[in-house]
Amino acid sequence: MPESAQHWPAPTARTPVDATVELPGSKSMTNRALVLAASASAPATVRRPLRSRDTGLMAAGLRSLGIGVEDSGADWRVVPARPRGPARVDVGNAGTVMRFLPPLAALAEGEVAFDGDSRARERPVGPLLEALRALGADVEDAGRGALPLRIRGSGGLRGGTVRLDASSSSQFVSALLLSGARFERGVEVRHEGPPVPSRPHLDMTVEMLRAAGVSVDTSEPDVWRVAPGPIETGGIAVEPDLSNAAPFLAAALVAGGRVTVPGWPEHTTQPGDALRDLFSRMGGEVSAGSAGLTLRGTGEVRGITADLREVGELTPTIAAVAALASTPSRLTGVAHLRRHETDRIAALVREINALGGDAEELSDGLAVRPRPLHAGVFHSYDDHRMATSGAVLGLAVEGVEVDDIATTAKTLPGFPELWAEVAK
Repeated sequence: MPESAQHWPAPTARTPVDATVELPGSKSMTNRALVLAASASAPATVRRPLRSRDTGLMAAGLRSLGIGVEDSGADWRVVPARPRGPARVDVGNAGTVMRFLPPLAALAEGEVAFDGDSRARERPVGPLLEALRALGADVEDAGRGALPLRIRGSGGLRGGTVRLDASSSSQFVSALLLSGARFERGVEVRHEGPPVPSRPHLDMTVEMLRAAGVSVDTSEPDVWRVAPGPIETGGIAVEPDLSNAAPFLAAALVAGGRVTVPGWPEHTTQPGDALRDLFSRMGGEVSAGSAGLTLRGTGEVRGITADLREVGELTPTIAAVAALASTPSRLTGVAHLRRHETDRIAALVREINALGGDAEELSDGLAVRPRPLHAGVFHSYDDHRMATSGAVLGLAVEGVEVDDIATTAKTLPGFPELWAEVAK
């Protein structure tokens, strides 16, 4: 990381925390809602969406395709239209934008060009592009299987059955399902390869499609069938982003005290719901009630052995807590994290060890052993979840500085201010 990056002194908790944290909407739900509403048969409102860099890029991408995305107070009103080119889509470093919009662009009349940040050009989209070609799309990527790329649409897509390996990202499947009802034959996606990671995100896609009146058949393992037909969204309410609750709940675990997250849904497909079990196993006391979900620290932080394949995005925070635990941890099932915003496994090991910790890379995760930490710079690698993990470590270790804390705006605008309220 460049040494010139701005360093943010992470606040250290002097007393047990006592906070109620109102979280913004889920990025995953917001961007799925925008894509569904863009293909709906009538205007729709996305209520309480997340306003962040990633969701702003999705809204801008839809606008470039001729679809209306308008402010309506705190909500977004989406006016669907037949996508059209020529258009250029900047995906930034947003996986949902680089994967969810190409299938929609394949329905456009005209050419749509995609590009993004330098790191986005390293992230995999090849299996999705091959699937789109098999379904009848004209895709030009110079054989890279990555950005930049162009899709030349003719106003529709044949659709049908396609086989792909989604072991590097469940977003490949979600991308095809979200636009599949608009394909002439619908779409049948068959996964062939190692297990698909982040299954809760696939469940989220399926549940949101069904709520919009789309017929989705998931009766066969690793096969998803979407029938052609209308999408009737009306209004889509976005839940609080439970994955973004991770550092705040972790604060109570490592510093003691209480953190409450209001509005925690009784039923959800969000991966962040797994925090209840994971942090309980690591020593927290978790309770749910009318006020929301509350975690209380017990003064004990235990290590954990956990397969995080289904909830990989929680790994950075779990690893940070593990670095402060009294017993070893082993976090596995997350090889796919090597191709996220950064190689999160390598980055976590490097930064924990730089603060005096004892972390080791595994083929599909990392092992963390207890060792006292000291002050130092925790690099974020332009990765929002790395940055918030550094904040968790700083809460317990005086003198930790996080570089480029502004990268948290990708999914959690205003994080430094929220964190200051927790750590005060």
